[in-house]
Order: sequence, then C-alpha cells, then structure tokens
Amino acid sequence: MYTVSVRDHFMIAHSFRGEVFGPAQKLHGATYVVDLAFRRPELDEDGIVVDIGLASTALKEILAELNYRNLDEDAAFAGWNTTTEVLSRTIFDRVAARIAAGDLGPSAAAIESLVVTLHESHIAWASYEGRLAG
Repeated sequence: MYTVSVRDHFMIAHSFRGEVFGPAQKLHGATYVVDLAFRRPELDEDGIVVDIGLASTALKEILAELNYRNLDEDAAFAGWNTTTEVLSRTIFDRVAARIAAGDLGPSAAAIESLVVTLHESHIAWASYEGRLAG
C-alpha cells in the first residue's frame, strides 16, 4: 500500500457538554495540526498516489471552513461535542466528498482509504481512518 500525506493546521473555539470533560465544558480554544494520508495499492500512470498540490489545496479549503470559528455556533455541529475524534471524521467526510467530485484529479478515484489525524499537542492526537466508497 502506498501512502502520501499532506499537512496543515487550523484554530477553533468550542466547549463540551458532559462532566467527563471537566473544565473543557467552558469555552476554550484549540489549535490542531492536521495530517491527511491518502492510500492506494498501486500508483497511477504518472507514478503517484495523488497530486500533492491538489491534495494540499483541498485540505486548506476544508480547514478554512473551520478556521477561527466558534464551533458551538456552527449548525453543522448542532447536538455534537466537537471532540478531536468528531473533527477527524468531519474532515475525512469532506475530503472524501472532494475526491468523489473529482477535485483531486481523475486518478484520485483509485484512492482506497484515508487517514485524518488531528494533533492537539506534541503528546496527544486522534485519528479517523476509513475506506472510500468506490
């Protein structure tokens, strides 16, 4: 399996519901470093997994939808705690939609899976990994 990854970052504000979150129940900020890994078993005819430029642009655009936002006010997250895990899945779904729409080029249709990892700090991170419909 071949893997190509791109990286970016974003900053958000949010709060959580539930005693398990302790002081994080209050509004607070988070800065995430995001690693997005594309996986496929064979390279395309150009010898690549995905066009890194298109992948980087797609990730930047998706993160711009979240960057500098209070996620408590975003209707897309109504009823959800915007945990690192939830945000990883959200980014996965948005990247998968971009691939399906052809935004990462025609050969990106052969990408079998993605891994989205959000680093909260140098000692804590969460990921969502899944196969793409195809």
